Amino acid sequence: MSAKSAISKEIFAPLDERMLGAVQVKRRTKKKIPFLATGGQGEYLTYICLSVTNKKPTQVSITKVKQFEGSTSFVRRSQWMLEQLRQVNGIDPNRDSAEFDLLFENAFDQWVASTASEKCTFFQILHHTCQRHLTDRKPEFINCQSKIMGGNSILHSAADSVTSAVQKASQALNERGERLGRAEEKTEDMKNSAQQFAETAHKLAMKHKC
Repeated sequence: MSAKSAISKEIFAPLDERMLGAVQVKRRTKKKIPFLATGGQGEYLTYICLSVTNKKPTQVSITKVKQFEGSTSFVRRSQWMLEQLRQVNGIDPNRDSAEFDLLFENAFDQWVASTASEKCTFFQILHHTCQRHLTDRKPEFINCQSKIMGGNSILHSAADSVTSAVQKASQALNERGERLGRAEEKTEDMKNSAQQFAETAHKLAMKHKC
């Protein structure tokens, strides 16, 4: 089972929530800690997860989940409601970058995703979720590539596939209709030719009879 599947099952499923997407991250800038307390939990992996409740009224949240070194389980850390998200910064709109910033009402984090592709996928899901679930106040997406904002979004791939299939089916029907139309014309021509041949044969037969 992948880490994201395990997070979905372990963290969100028990709360009757559905995980929409997740991205593994590391901080670009380390937080300043005045002292390091003894007995710390050591190294860990961090995931930023987007989830939605199954029950209505629907609530969407962004949760920081950690997995500490030597442990197979995941731990829920900070959590924000989607309404608290104020800005999503993609850092560079001209290239695939793994870096991004998230600005909330009471927090600001600078992250680096495990890959630029994973970041892009998460941003596409996040942008689509904001458009769908937020009406009054949507977060600002800045320095983001056009594909993140819907240009080539994977979220539209299914719709695009359906549209393409419909267009192909329509084209096939039109071509079939044209072929049938041509066949009907040929049939009508053959019918007229046969009728003319029959009339000519009848006239010749009557002439020779006379």
